Amino acid sequence: MQFKRLKLRNWRNFVNVDIDIGQRLFLTGPNASGKSNMLDVFRFLRDIAKTGGGLQQAVRERGGLSKIRCLAARRYPDVEIEVALYDDSESPAVQWRYGLGLRQESRGQRRVLLSYERVWKDDRMLLNRPADNEEDRRDEVRLTQTHLEQINSNVAFRSVAGAFEKVLYLHLVPQLLKHPELANRDAAGEDPFGIRFLERVMITPEKTRRSRLKKIEQALRIAVPELKDLSDMRDERGFPHLEALYEHWQPHGGRQREDQFSDGTLRLIGLLWTLLDGDALLLLEEPELSLHAQIVTRLPALIWKLQRGKGRQALVSSHSAELFGDKGIKPSEVALLRPRGAEGTVVELASEKEDVRLLLEGGMTIADAVLPMTAPANIEQLTLFE
Repeated sequence: MQFKRLKLRNWRNFVNVDIDIGQRLFLTGPNASGKSNMLDVFRFLRDIAKTGGGLQQAVRERGGLSKIRCLAARRYPDVEIEVALYDDSESPAVQWRYGLGLRQESRGQRRVLLSYERVWKDDRMLLNRPADNEEDRRDEVRLTQTHLEQINSNVAFRSVAGAFEKVLYLHLVPQLLKHPELANRDAAGEDPFGIRFLERVMITPEKTRRSRLKKIEQALRIAVPELKDLSDMRDERGFPHLEALYEHWQPHGGRQREDQFSDGTLRLIGLLWTLLDGDALLLLEEPELSLHAQIVTRLPALIWKLQRGKGRQALVSSHSAELFGDKGIKPSEVALLRPRGAEGTVVELASEKEDVRLLLEGGMTIADAVLPMTAPANIEQLTLFE
């Protein structure tokens, strides 16, 4: 299942969004323009659809509907999300659309309710709540849950729920791997910062795990020449670890565990493992952090190579000039986020902007043409700050 289009209304920073999604989509924009919030739309749908999740919990984890609703929302306060997908397992591919509208009770318990929940398959509407459901209209409590999260109700569009549930997000924080006492490894729910990353590696079937670690080691031998023999193990307490041999000045080198790896090495391991792990939509937030600039320049090509074989999609947020300097990135693969005050953040594909097109035709890279548009106004005055 592949995501094809995203529409938003009054979600976080965005009053209105309507954008196509291809095999890759790179998000860039100023600080606080909403890059993380745009990725969070897909996490939100996943949190509704996943086992043990649901609408109320997904909203609660984000601080309530008032924190989700765009501050620029005026006369129309409802939050709306719609995604279009196509099922590439069917021939010809079947197109799906899932739409969700959310509102809050004006009095009483102030519960989050469905304004609507709609599903289309090849333009044929399969679900339209509450308009076509008399029980929904009689009993408003039913509108506190989506059919997406109910296995008895999502039979006709369970493949859509499955696509949402498999969405994978990782923003690995090396310090949480090096110092596990800083976090709760047993905490339930999503693991966005890689607290349980090593456990995820270890529960992978052994043959698959060894194959992936060997591929990762081959990449690391290029990026980190002193490293070889990457392997996994458990200590005497049963905690998982990664080990590698580092060949420095010592004749036989020395084995080190992940707490001695550099931040960049750990982030690169996390990125490579995640790209090799599964075929679902992958959300990557600033993958360039802690990595050498020359490695970053090759990330787009690496992502493309590893995702293409699995047919998976990747949404990547970044500010990096090195990353956007890759000439293989097409203007249609770059979403430019620009805050417009009371209008919220406007999202445009670089291919839709005439000035960007002219700059690219003049020989500039995406980095040259787009990143200057994300710089804060009057940034040169920062050096005058006292």
